Amino acid sequence: MDIALLGGTGDIGEGLALRWADDTNHTVIVGSRDAEKAEAKAEEYEAELSSRGREVEVAGLANEAAAARADVVVTAVPAYHLTDTVEAVADELDDAILVSPAVGMKRDEDGFHYNRPGVGSVTQLAAKAAPDGVPVVGAFHNLAAGRLADLEADLDWDTIVVGDDRDAKATVSELAEGIEGLRALDGGPLANAAEIEGLTPLLINVARHNDGLHDLGVQFR
Repeated sequence: MDIALLGGTGDIGEGLALRWADDTNHTVIVGSRDAEKAEAKAEEYEAELSSRGREVEVAGLANEAAAARADVVVTAVPAYHLTDTVEAVADELDDAILVSPAVGMKRDEDGFHYNRPGVGSVTQLAAKAAPDGVPVVGAFHNLAAGRLADLEADLDWDTIVVGDDRDAKATVSELAEGIEGLRALDGGPLANAAEIEGLTPLLINVARHNDGLHDLGVQFR
């Protein structure tokens, strides 16, 4: 499949791009508002993969061009850029699946807290911004970006996948499990996204206050 990572120059985008390029045969497309920035970052990813003996081509394009080429479009952007990003590529989504890993958070002197938008969750915010008929799936919310991008690090995480379109959710789950050490679990419909997104600030707070837990993830047993 062709996977576009809009905001693929950032932390979660980098991790997903490198893992899919290293662990699978899917085509990875890095998107950015700045096409030159996307191209430069794609070259960096290629160089890193080459150092590991993986000669993989990673494309770098402006977000609109990246979305137009993709079967799956991942909005790897902060929550406050999500709506603008989806609206900017809306005409290019066609038959693509839109995936949102974004989590809204706010920080005060006590730590990080979930910042729940009025529509219920950030994933539902993506669904509201997406054109009618484009299936939206929430996934990859609770992954530690630093460890994800470290290809020397083994993963042992679960990612909870939510969505109202069963086929789209199955496709994203399959993509997730293409990453070695990542297991996809069905979290139900989009209405359940807030509970999943709310885990991320909890993980960050625990990681901040406990030595040796800076790469926390979630695993269910």
